Amino acid sequence: MKPVKVGLLGLGTVGTGVVRIVEGHQEDLSSQVGSPIVIEKIAVKSLDKKRNIEIERSKLTEDPWEVIRDPEIDVIVEVMGGIAGTKEYILEALDRGKHIVTANKDLMALYGSEILAKALEKQCDVFYEASVAGGIPIIRTLIEGFSSDRIMKIMGIVNGTTNYILSKMSQEGASYEDVLAEAQELGYAEADPTSDVEGLDAARKMAILGTLGFRTNVELQDVQVRGISSVSKEDIQYAKRLGYEMKLLGIADRQDDEFSIAVQPTMVKKSHPIAAVNGVFNAVYVYGEAVGETMFYGAGAGEMPTATSVVADLVAVVKNLKLGVNGLKAIVPYKPKKLKNDDQISFKNFLLLQVSDKAGVLAQITQVFAEYEVSLESVVQSPNVDTPDAEIMIVTHNASKASMDQVLNHFETLDVIRRVKSVYRVEG
Repeated sequence: MKPVKVGLLGLGTVGTGVVRIVEGHQEDLSSQVGSPIVIEKIAVKSLDKKRNIEIERSKLTEDPWEVIRDPEIDVIVEVMGGIAGTKEYILEALDRGKHIVTANKDLMALYGSEILAKALEKQCDVFYEASVAGGIPIIRTLIEGFSSDRIMKIMGIVNGTTNYILSKMSQEGASYEDVLAEAQELGYAEADPTSDVEGLDAARKMAILGTLGFRTNVELQDVQVRGISSVSKEDIQYAKRLGYEMKLLGIADRQDDEFSIAVQPTMVKKSHPIAAVNGVFNAVYVYGEAVGETMFYGAGAGEMPTATSVVADLVAVVKNLKLGVNGLKAIVPYKPKKLKNDDQISFKNFLLLQVSDKAGVLAQITQVFAEYEVSLESVVQSPNVDTPDAEIMIVTHNASKASMDQVLNHFETLDVIRRVKSVYRVEG
């Protein structure tokens, strides 16, 4: 049996995992696809770097173009990351008729439509399961499992770093700064954690999920993004007091053919299964018009979970190769993009207000809500032990984003409101 030859771009954490699985599971893989799968050549940054896996030096190169242009290689597996140079490698590989497996969420969020269009033109496969939620097979599920349904909502914890931070803050009552420092020491957060904690990583993943779920071209700029750096331990304590957990959620919501998509810290009712997802784990909740509620849970990162998704895509490519059907499964967005406006985006809100502790204050506040037709689900007032002021916690019923913006703008003109301390979306 002629082996299928693979070129690997990158030999970091995930690349090492890919080599381990392909070489260690060769019998299982061969039985599934009908021939051996061989990693022929690997592009690395340095030939002399010490590695915790043994690889023949003759298979290594510091020149990615050597891998791309090798006529013997059938499939390119890209796990090197980055955007500019990586995009050129992948487009060149497609031009040469090579199939692509990638774990690169940044690339697919920004240039996925262009890459998939090129793949369709060249009748090549481009699979990218590992780009979102590590070992959870959510992309294949959206494409195949929901192919007969209409997805109305996708809500997920798709960044393990921020979930670890918020989980620790909730469980231990620690501050954001302390838990972030601990996450950096443990390797869960980068030295520069901006992409994770400001929601950019999650936004890229939600752009991919939104594109697949709604069959329209969701771009990064379509995602409204707010990170967790302003979440205080006080916010989390108040959330718990009301029966909620704080999570950084990506939320893509569709009504008819119009949709909204956002990443933001969200208070989730403890009875909702996504509230129980802690640590570095990910979970994606999908609501289909026909199937109803489903949730997918698992490891969102790490060498072996992510590598498992990469190799599963590799197996799918090789199966298609054997059947001669490569390039027929590319999901190119076909629906026109229709974003909801602020009047159409609606959800519950939590507000924490610091107010003058005197008679009539609550009446003035509720009057503002009534003026903009925002109804209230619950109101809790308590004195603040540190100041002569009082604090009011409010949870609204579903209200449009436009109406809530008007309420908050009006609050700025009220002398009795010292400060709007916190505003969060509420789910569940």
